[in-house]
Amino acid sequence: MDLLLQVYDVLLWAGLLKGLQLALWPRLRPVLGDYAYPAAYPASLLLFALVTWYCGLLRIPVGLALLVFLGLAAYGLWRREYRVRDIRGLLAWDMVFLVGFLFALAVRFTNPPIGYFSEQYMNHAFLASVIREPVVPPLDPWFAGGHLTVYYYLGHWLTGCLAIVTGIPSEVAFNLIPGTVYGASFVTLYALGSLLLRRWRWVALPVLLLVPPSVPWFLATGADLYGALQDTNWIVAGARFEFPAFSLFLGNVHAFEMAAFNQFLLIFLLGFAWCRWSGLDTRGRRDLALLLAVSIGSMPLLSSWDALAYGPLVAVFLLALALRERDRSTLTAAIAVPGLAFLLYLPYYLQLEPAGIGGIGAGFPPTDPLAFLAIWGGFLGIVYAAVARDIRRFPVLLAVALPFLATGYVALGLVLVPLAYLLLRHKYAFSDLLCVAGLAVLGFCEVFYLMEMLGGDYSRFNTIFKFYFDAWILLGTGSLLLAGGWLAARRPILPAAAGKWLAALAALALIAAPVALNIDIGRGLLGIDYPPAGYTTLDGLAYLEATRPGEAAAIEYLRTLDGGHVLVEAENGDYGYYSRISSFTGIPTVLGQISHELTWRGNGAWYAERPAEIRAIYEDPESTLALMEKYNATLLYVGEAEHERYDVRLPDQGLVPIYDRGGVRVYERDR
Repeated sequence: MDLLLQVYDVLLWAGLLKGLQLALWPRLRPVLGDYAYPAAYPASLLLFALVTWYCGLLRIPVGLALLVFLGLAAYGLWRREYRVRDIRGLLAWDMVFLVGFLFALAVRFTNPPIGYFSEQYMNHAFLASVIREPVVPPLDPWFAGGHLTVYYYLGHWLTGCLAIVTGIPSEVAFNLIPGTVYGASFVTLYALGSLLLRRWRWVALPVLLLVPPSVPWFLATGADLYGALQDTNWIVAGARFEFPAFSLFLGNVHAFEMAAFNQFLLIFLLGFAWCRWSGLDTRGRRDLALLLAVSIGSMPLLSSWDALAYGPLVAVFLLALALRERDRSTLTAAIAVPGLAFLLYLPYYLQLEPAGIGGIGAGFPPTDPLAFLAIWGGFLGIVYAAVARDIRRFPVLLAVALPFLATGYVALGLVLVPLAYLLLRHKYAFSDLLCVAGLAVLGFCEVFYLMEMLGGDYSRFNTIFKFYFDAWILLGTGSLLLAGGWLAARRPILPAAAGKWLAALAALALIAAPVALNIDIGRGLLGIDYPPAGYTTLDGLAYLEATRPGEAAAIEYLRTLDGGHVLVEAENGDYGYYSRISSFTGIPTVLGQISHELTWRGNGAWYAERPAEIRAIYEDPESTLALMEKYNATLLYVGEAEHERYDVRLPDQGLVPIYDRGGVRVYERDR
């Protein structure tokens, strides 16, 4: 794809994000005041997701959602709420958004391929499916006849609808998603720092950039960068740990990674409520409760694991707020927010067909304390420093850890000590509450796990994987804000003007670093032989045009086909060059990556039936047409992977060749 066209796509995408933000901003001012401008970035994304989702549910064009924002903007113009002098004073927020957006964009620009070594195929398949047919529930691109009622998908829906209204192809939109998440997250974290700190307002931003202590340790002991990241990734036995910076470079664009911006918005809204609730009038409290409900209500659809972590935490927070304020409106809000959050996406729950979680388990062997500290030692060190004075005053409370140290649960003991001291404080700062929440999530993971398809030594694989990501955001943000509080209380080292210049240079260095260092996962770290033509681009499929031009051309052709097609392509497990046509086109296939569907749908008759019948479609000419009709399959794809997987023998009649170029043939079933 031409570089100038990519620049146009970036400007169009960023312009849409800015337009959504500006349209919503005046409506947030009565409740959030000076913080309405930055909060409108993530909040407008959630509103866009909500309105387009209901458009999809009603089977009307999702582009009609823009009418809501045009209406908001027109109302703001009519009320003369867009004054140039006001907006000029708010441009610093836009700069913070741009730093996050451009940094993540630079990472993807030097690391663009949508490859099969991770879960990029799955996430692009969801995105392409939404773009091709934006209906609710979205079609499952890897299970013909099925829908994504078995999984959370709102992040893919949101970004797919952004791609639809801008006309940006999925392979470029895929690489614009991290920039969107980082931009919205950066500006929200900066707003949180501004709310809580007099200086060092940016101090929480590094939660998205920092690496655990294990990474520099592995580097110092001889590992290369990818080895250090991977060793950290698997440092907890039987589980996986991923932190935001690694997620960005890995480029999966997984649901829980896309949902991070909403976590930061919720944290900001809770912080605003904690600091400003008593000063709000009835309308302000109502509007803030509504914002909380939208954020919490979107969580199960963005990433259900986030909802499982934050749901109890938010409930406790609202209860604590009600006990602190002791008035009727606060109690009403504490009751109304969860109910409204549930009702917001009620049709989603009515459609839901969960098969993954089978309850809560306990009794798993404790985490290796050295591995635990290799991940959490930095943040824990800050929290322990924060409670050091309390420890000196009440050392007897250290005994809370003794039973767990004696039984081998050292990591749990390390968590419970600062947790106990923070909980016993007479007055809580919001940073304390964030640390309490993060420590509580870590404590939960030491005792319990959610039972799902994986068992044995890997029983808590996803519990650690997803909840540790949430804990990183909670504990990391809280501990960095604690550090910012100490720094803000001390005399500035540099003059204000010098500090601004230093911040500007740091921002420029951050944006330039991914390009200057050329750190990438695929070619540079994994050693995959992607050609130069597939790099320094935002086109995630550019490498395919160089390595498999025949397939790239066939994919481009299939994208031009209208109608509700179903595709037959080779099936061969996960994390290989299979399920690629459905992933790149969004056309549903009979069966894509089988272990993913097994996790979502459970082990039914389909598990053995579909792979066998796909083989029969390719190898038994007498069964081909009947089996295609069984799955309403209209297209049969025959490329290199199909010939490698099957002894391809097709019937002489009933299949019409509609494409034959570059070693690829596509047939349409004669209906």
